[in-house]
Amino acid sequence: MRLALRALLLVGLLLVGTVIGLPHVLGAGAATSGNGGGVVTGTITGPSVLGYHGVGSFVINGTGGPAVAPNGTIVGNLSYYLTVAGPNTTGVSIAPSSGRILTNIPGTVKLNVANVSEVLTISVLLASTDNATNVSTNFSVSVTVVQPFILSTTLYNLGNESVTSFPVLVDLDGAVVGNVSVPTMLPHSSYAFVFQYPTLGLSAGSHTFSIYLTTVHGLVRFANDTTVYSVTFYVPAAPPSYTLWYVTGVVAFIGALFIFGARVGARRRGTSKK
Repeated sequence: MRLALRALLLVGLLLVGTVIGLPHVLGAGAATSGNGGGVVTGTITGPSVLGYHGVGSFVINGTGGPAVAPNGTIVGNLSYYLTVAGPNTTGVSIAPSSGRILTNIPGTVKLNVANVSEVLTISVLLASTDNATNVSTNFSVSVTVVQPFILSTTLYNLGNESVTSFPVLVDLDGAVVGNVSVPTMLPHSSYAFVFQYPTLGLSAGSHTFSIYLTTVHGLVRFANDTTVYSVTFYVPAAPPSYTLWYVTGVVAFIGALFIFGARVGARRRGTSKK
């Protein structure tokens, strides 16, 4: 009997030792497979609006996971994979569709869009890999494709000398909204100036684009030997919404039917009492 009790006691002690030791074993395993850079995070930045046939440049950055050392140095592979979704992706592309982020060097990609007004979504899968350990995360950004406002005119070099490349600033209602780099113009040549302004919407009313040629550009002029070109366009107001009036009319009509029904019912009850 005593031998049996001793055996049971020994087995119990062995089980207790095994249970106590399990957390330490699991903890050591988690520490060795964990990553020095913490949770994987990433960002993608770029234009939120593009005009028809526009090209947008996007920057992808990220950190964390087993590929990143505690001091921020990338010691493994920090890779990204891109997809573009939307109502109509015909003529839409993004390149490169995959790549790697290096230490202090983010990834850069270009999105090409077509001539369809829509909202596109760029989805990013960012994977942090080192040896057999792989941790990933997903994030995305939306890009609205719109029909742009287009400013176009012609520049002329009226002189006998070439004019080297120069930028031309574009104003909209007195505020600079962009610039166009004009290439070198040969003597007695012309250049078709085009500026596209994609926007989610301008307020209703008149708006004016203006571009200026300073004396720095020598003999470059617009038509009629002018140095200033302006064009005004009109944005119509949104059509009125009659939804509220429709709802009010329906409610009034139902109310009238209710009142009419109530009066008819009262008359019938009055007649039946006689």
